[in-house]
Amino acid sequence: MNEFTGSIPASIFNVSTLQILDFEGNKLSGTLPSDLGRRMPNLKRLYCGTNKLSGFISGYISNSSRLTLVDLSGNSFTDPIPESLGNLQYREVLNVGENNFFSASTLIFLTSLTNCFKVRFLRLDENPWDGVFPASVGNFTESLQIFEVESCELKGVIPQEVGNLTGVIRMSLFNNDLTGHIPNTIQGMVKLQELYLDSNNIEGIIPDALCNLKNFGALSLFNNHFSGSVPPCFGKVTSLRNLHLAYNGLNSSLPSSLGNLQDLLEFNVSSNLLSGKIPLEIGILKAARLIDLSKNGFSGNIPSSLRGLDVLINLSLAHNILDGPIPDSFGKMLALQFLDLSYNHLSGEIPKSLEALVYLKYMNFSFNKLSGEIPTGGPFANATNQSFSSNDALCGDSKFHVSPCVIKSPKRKKAILVLYVLFGVGLLFLAFGAYVYSRLRKKKKNVGLADVSLVKEHERISYYELEQATKGFSESNLLGKGSFSKVFKGIRK
Repeated sequence: MNEFTGSIPASIFNVSTLQILDFEGNKLSGTLPSDLGRRMPNLKRLYCGTNKLSGFISGYISNSSRLTLVDLSGNSFTDPIPESLGNLQYREVLNVGENNFFSASTLIFLTSLTNCFKVRFLRLDENPWDGVFPASVGNFTESLQIFEVESCELKGVIPQEVGNLTGVIRMSLFNNDLTGHIPNTIQGMVKLQELYLDSNNIEGIIPDALCNLKNFGALSLFNNHFSGSVPPCFGKVTSLRNLHLAYNGLNSSLPSSLGNLQDLLEFNVSSNLLSGKIPLEIGILKAARLIDLSKNGFSGNIPSSLRGLDVLINLSLAHNILDGPIPDSFGKMLALQFLDLSYNHLSGEIPKSLEALVYLKYMNFSFNKLSGEIPTGGPFANATNQSFSSNDALCGDSKFHVSPCVIKSPKRKKAILVLYVLFGVGLLFLAFGAYVYSRLRKKKKNVGLADVSLVKEHERISYYELEQATKGFSESNLLGKGSFSKVFKGIRK
């Protein structure tokens, strides 16, 4: 590519023997000569894409009967496209995308193009055609492989005749005004690998007929009005690599058969009405790089089987009614760069194992019921408070706008444990002391009672009675004597 400006020198078009004319990727302006075909009869390839050319495409271009490739894309050419282009029977590539073709009548030229039995690539996108998708497209031969009519204000329904395009491997009709249903005849496109119908007004169920396309690799239906369920038969289309069904009205639960899509790279069903639990089989999608289940009604716990998605880059489960903890096994999803679990009912702590996700650039745990300390290592070092807002009881660094956590160092924990042990031992000794004291007091009380009963058994007698009984303390009645007293025998009368 260069950056040549100005008009294309008229003398160039006088080289009648020229076979390839390439001006692509410049800033050239002006028009193409109306008699280009007559002046350059041997021209085989014409590259004028991505310039500032304008004007009409002359019908005389068909005089260059050997033309196999015409690329006029990325300019400002206007209506009409000559029907005589259909006379270029050897043409294989026609690219007139990104111009200003606007009249509905110009779509008639598609019928003439069906005469080009060798055409392989047909790109008409980003022109304001404002016409109805003609049924004549079904007349293209099986040589047609690429058919792109994107962002062209195309109206009407997808004609049943598309089933005749048996050679097409890529059909892109996204960002138009198509209505109606996907015809079941689409299963006749036996070589179809990629189908893009995004951003239309197509409705109804997703037909099982798509499951009969054995080479199917990419299906994009997002931003339409599809309803019903995700067809369980998709599990049989093991060639699927990309499945985008977001922004529709799909309901019911996800079929477990999706786990059969071992080569699926991207799976997006966000912004639908899906419900039920997330199938465990989602964790079998080992090749997945993107899984987006956000903005649905999924409930229950996040399945721990997701830990097997070790090459997953983007995971969004936001805006559902999921509960329970964040699986600690998420720390094994080492390729993860985007994680959104916001707007659910998740509880428990944010696993510290997530600090191992060194490639994580975006995380969002807001609007849940999480508690405990916010990790600080790995990707959390660059996180902001918005990732953790509106939770139950998260704590941590002040930059997260949460309360500080109560410090529980190992020494403090050990000291608390010792205090608990000492307190327990103290209680034990106190109980034992109380028991011993109680026993001693009871014993003393019993002894006192015994002494009282003994005193009551010996009657008090007077000195006179003692003197009479011992015969005046006679020596004959003396039984013994000590340092302080004598003992006499007496007989009481």
